[in-house]
Amino acid sequence: MQILVLILGTVLLSKAACALTCYQCIPSISGSCTQTTQCPSSTQCVYSCYSLVAGGSQVSDFQLKNCSTAELCINGSVNFGTAEYVATSSCCSSDLCNSQDAPVASLSSPNGKTCFTCDGQVCNNTLNCKGNQDYCITANSAGVTLKGCASKEICASIQATQIPGLVGAEISCCKGNLCNSASSSTTGILLLVAPLISLIWIS
Repeated sequence: MQILVLILGTVLLSKAACALTCYQCIPSISGSCTQTTQCPSSTQCVYSCYSLVAGGSQVSDFQLKNCSTAELCINGSVNFGTAEYVATSSCCSSDLCNSQDAPVASLSSPNGKTCFTCDGQVCNNTLNCKGNQDYCITANSAGVTLKGCASKEICASIQATQIPGLVGAEISCCKGNLCNSASSSTTGILLLVAPLISLIWIS
């Protein structure tokens, strides 16, 4: 009987030990974050900084801390011409290891690659990609289209998660200058925000 109790106790303790606890702030403007959450299995703690860049300067930054999968622990950017989103993230796998803030990404310079982008209803303008943006991206949803540059990690995360926040959206990445072929369409500001937010929310 004592052996049975010992076995059950060991199993229960091992299960409890596997529950990872992380800090959770979605999003946090300040550096203070005291709320914690227990993560599902096969996840890690993440701390990220997401920056909005417009007109060549950083407009806003916010910190995210939460549970995450390895696929969403990304360092990359997506650039639609009128707005660029830059993510710096780190993941860790011990309790409350995401206590610190992620560093704010520095502005990057053009890298010689080009992609099509949209201006109004016309999507045949060219955009100079920056930093590690080595892919072209196209997003279509309900007649709204955006085109631009994206880094490899952003494209890999998009393809892995199918952008849960953009129901029915068609999102594709390709590698090569101007590979996201020009076309006329309607553009909207909603798609500038939704892809990034979709990537960082974990349900």
